Amino acid sequence: MTTAILVKDLTKKFNDLVAVNHISFEIEQGEIFGLLGPNGAGKTTTLSMLATMQKPTSGLATIQGKNVEKDEDGVRKAIGIVFQDQSLDEELTAGENMDFHGRLYRIPTEIRKQRIDELLRLVELHERKNDIVKTFSGGMRRRLEIARGLLHHPSVLFLDEPTLGLDPQTRNHLWQYIATLSKEKNISIILTTHYMEEADRLCDRIAIIDHGTIIALDTPENLKNGIGGDIITISTPEFEKASKILTEPWITNLEIYNDEVRISLQNAEQHISEVITALNQYQIPVTSVSIHKPTLEDVFLSYTGKKIRDEETDKKETMRVHHRMVRH
Repeated sequence: MTTAILVKDLTKKFNDLVAVNHISFEIEQGEIFGLLGPNGAGKTTTLSMLATMQKPTSGLATIQGKNVEKDEDGVRKAIGIVFQDQSLDEELTAGENMDFHGRLYRIPTEIRKQRIDELLRLVELHERKNDIVKTFSGGMRRRLEIARGLLHHPSVLFLDEPTLGLDPQTRNHLWQYIATLSKEKNISIILTTHYMEEADRLCDRIAIIDHGTIIALDTPENLKNGIGGDIITISTPEFEKASKILTEPWITNLEIYNDEVRISLQNAEQHISEVITALNQYQIPVTSVSIHKPTLEDVFLSYTGKKIRDEETDKKETMRVHHRMVRH
């Protein structure tokens, strides 16, 4: 396999703030690679360095073998970018936005026209080619931005929170376009997201990033399998007491998150009655009990002791979490 992106000990500091802290990874050609983490984790800063928009404080990064610090022009020719914030001109038509972008890359007129038609068909916007962008929905604008980012035939595409603010149906449609791009055009895609389902559905591999550090990197399945077979979640006002009496040898991990006790184990359905019996024996009131397979949310919680918060959640919110590993 050909390495499309190489990152080694990449670091970015803003005065005393370490935004990205010695991260390393490689991305193969045609791979969809996700940077998953909460707001402020360092995802966008990482993309900015790879896209030559910010200089690293230290470390190495190459795109198709081109150093992001020493060959900025070469890197920019190899990449396409879809920013988190909209960058289309709303007063121009879809076709005019595409044409303007193509001129910036000095794509010859005939080739430019052909590619614009091809890409607008790919994202199902060809019939809206002559419509002004301000009449487009959020999902249509996102699709147009992706098409524009592909106009100069990049081999690497950066997508920064590509479905942020979109409704679930539009988000699902956009996921289909992204997956198609990777398969049909063999484009390496690196996307940032704080949507668990998005990372799980799209990405071949995921790097979980928090406070500028990569804390886990693997396929979605391997990350989830690392948690254990099942998770039982118990809601109770006496969570501390419950955590102390649940000491059975088949419990592989126990966590307290807010007023929930979460235990990892194999074959939860076989042991759920024992859990309920133990709680009743010590007269611990239970609000609810549920069983589920591990998700990426569980993975993030296991590694960090917190959940990824939605965009609207106050960044200053604090969460009290206790984590206990059980070894045998």
